[in-house]
Amino acid sequence: MTGFTVSRLGAGELGRAAPRLAELLVDAVEGGASVGFLAPLDRTAAEEWWNSHGPALAAGGRAVWVARDGERVVGTVSAGFTGYPNSGHRAEIAKLLVHREARGRGLGRALLGAAERGAAGRGATLLVLDTETGSPAERLYRSAGWTAAGVIPGFAADPGGTLRPTTFYYKQLSQDRPG
Repeated sequence: MTGFTVSRLGAGELGRAAPRLAELLVDAVEGGASVGFLAPLDRTAAEEWWNSHGPALAAGGRAVWVARDGERVVGTVSAGFTGYPNSGHRAEIAKLLVHREARGRGLGRALLGAAERGAAGRGATLLVLDTETGSPAERLYRSAGWTAAGVIPGFAADPGGTLRPTTFYYKQLSQDRPG
């Protein structure tokens, strides 16, 4: 991963980083990643989506990590925290994105590791995520110790609008349980 840095994005940094994060999200959708958007994804809409997370970042309900190559954002991942009393031990990993030009260098694994450590630092002992069944991301999650929990057919549309199955994964960081 030489040349890249991974760091947590502060709430005050989101506005400045949003255009670069938008570029990354547009690249993911153009590359066929099922990440909640249909193609073509307008860059302005992608930037607005990122900026909409400002309040959650400021309140601690979401954490975002970015990978940079110099000033260019080439990857990101986020962790969401529910805030409910019965689920403080859990975090959801989402939007693990690596720019197509930066793939194959261990960046996805580095981002995933940063999110796992960050969630653990917040007290999470159980992580969950979902990804399109059969996607390249599944290899990463399995090799990083995640366990497939099940598949739901027709769960979400890919960027072209075709409904695809998703696989839910979990990873236990600790056997500790609240209460």
